[in-house]
Amino acid sequence: MRIPVTLLAAIAALTAAPILAQSPAPAPTSLTLAAAVRLGRERAIGAALARLGVHAADLRASEQTGRLFPTLDADGSYSRQTNNLATFGIALPGFPVVTPDFNLYALGARASQVLFDGSLFNRIAAARDSTGAARNDARSAADQAGAAAGLAYLRVLSAEETVKAREADSAGAADLLFQAQQLRAAGVSPAIDVTRAEVNASAVRTQLLVARSTADRARIELAQTLDLRPDTTLALADSLGGGALTIPITADSAVAYALAHRPEAAAEQERSRVALLSRRATLWEGLPTLGLFGSYDYVGTATDNMNGTYQVGIKASVPIFDGFRRQRRYAESGDRVDAQALREHALLQQVEVDARSAVLDLQSARDQVALASERLGLAEQELSQSEERFKAGVAGSVETSNSQASLIQARDAYIQAKVNFATARLRTYRALGALDQMP
Repeated sequence: MRIPVTLLAAIAALTAAPILAQSPAPAPTSLTLAAAVRLGRERAIGAALARLGVHAADLRASEQTGRLFPTLDADGSYSRQTNNLATFGIALPGFPVVTPDFNLYALGARASQVLFDGSLFNRIAAARDSTGAARNDARSAADQAGAAAGLAYLRVLSAEETVKAREADSAGAADLLFQAQQLRAAGVSPAIDVTRAEVNASAVRTQLLVARSTADRARIELAQTLDLRPDTTLALADSLGGGALTIPITADSAVAYALAHRPEAAAEQERSRVALLSRRATLWEGLPTLGLFGSYDYVGTATDNMNGTYQVGIKASVPIFDGFRRQRRYAESGDRVDAQALREHALLQQVEVDARSAVLDLQSARDQVALASERLGLAEQELSQSEERFKAGVAGSVETSNSQASLIQARDAYIQAKVNFATARLRTYRALGALDQMP
């Protein structure tokens, strides 16, 4: 029998679908800082675990809400039995005390519906707030993972900037060595100048090798942070220059923004509401509850000889005394409310400290970039002047070597200042709860 080509294609598609679904998403060829933060928030293990926690909290809340719906049960049974009439206080002259055995068929249904239960209503509200707290915890975990990804991205940028600086230093050292050799050949400078230039060029080449190794290692760590293969090739699209700020950067406005947007603050406030609602639920356990109930039974000694009975009613339940257990739980819940209030106070205070510190660090880092840029310009000017003096034969290689060492330090300081500013920018967005809005 020939199988149609379309059927073969359909089978191939069905068998390939699971494999395609399990394959990892392709890595981006061009990556910005904002994209790295977003990938970190989405792909990090901690963020994924937190999202699973949100799902579990949703299910727990749904379970509590389900108690508001009617409860329905059905049962059926068959038995072969006898009855002792004395059990029912029946004694008939001439009749045996124990009845002959007989069949009994029974079908039944039961239903109940909560009308009023103050404790249940408060527990449902507490479960919903617990879900909100879990969502904010998940967002906080995602922000933490995103910030870690952003820092890994900045480490790669820093390492690549250092490689470029060492390449420029290596080219400058090679040029100074060539000049020293030329002057030595012309009999203008001593051999020691050539030796010093060679030592300096060798040192700079060593620093270049170290910088390249550091950059390669930083790229591997970035791929790991983003849950990508270590050999993934990523083209970083941003620079250490930083971008525009879309958040408040004055202390008071930053604090107000952080208190309104930090997921940790929202989560702690929702946990405080959960503690209050749980305590209120314990209090309401001492109040009456009201509900409907009903049942229907279909019973007979044969399937063609069965009769139905029903029962419908309303039930009120009033707790009176349970050995003071409820009062003890209420007192314990008060302690939990007080403890949660302390945690919330400490967390909100920490949020304010984080916001104020982030704004201070951001301004300080910006000033450091300006000073480091000025220092770099002066170091370049110093090296240029020392090269001119060396060419003119009025200064030796010591002066040029010192000038180049100063330039290397100035370049490193400038790179570090830009890294500090980019890091402070990233941490400010994190401290204000706006990491997902970073451009």
